[in-house]
Amino acid sequence: MNILRRLTATNSGLVPIILRLVLGLVMVPHGAQKLLGWFGGQGFEATIDTFQAMFGLPPAVTALVIVIEFFGGLALLAGVFSRLAALGLGAVMVGAVVTVHARNGFFMDWYGTQNGQGFEYHLLALGLATAVLLSGSGAFSIDRLIAHRVDAR
Repeated sequence: MNILRRLTATNSGLVPIILRLVLGLVMVPHGAQKLLGWFGGQGFEATIDTFQAMFGLPPAVTALVIVIEFFGGLALLAGVFSRLAALGLGAVMVGAVVTVHARNGFFMDWYGTQNGQGFEYHLLALGLATAVLLSGSGAFSIDRLIAHRVDAR
């Protein structure tokens, strides 16, 4: 099986659509905060500076995180190369937990009593990303169209 077929193969059900759309709908605005400064975010350069100052992340790593969150989310919404997007987003979520959020415990800081946000959000996103990685984009996706064309050859 060629690499294009492996990337685009998909379960044709509706559940993968729901999984990828929810993850995409969460990740696009999350990435847009960092990339474009939308939704109360800082924008690209300020995010790079903040991540370097607060977390010690090199600018190239932060830029990669921003690109994966925003464009990976868009890829999920379109259903194009969703497995690859889910893999990238899963890696970003693991990295966020390991470098920042694990030390703050499990829970988000809903009451302002912790030193930072826990990793419950990241765990949910990682679960969605894993499910998309395993199932593919589902019906009504560009991946499904590509897979059918590859199969027709």
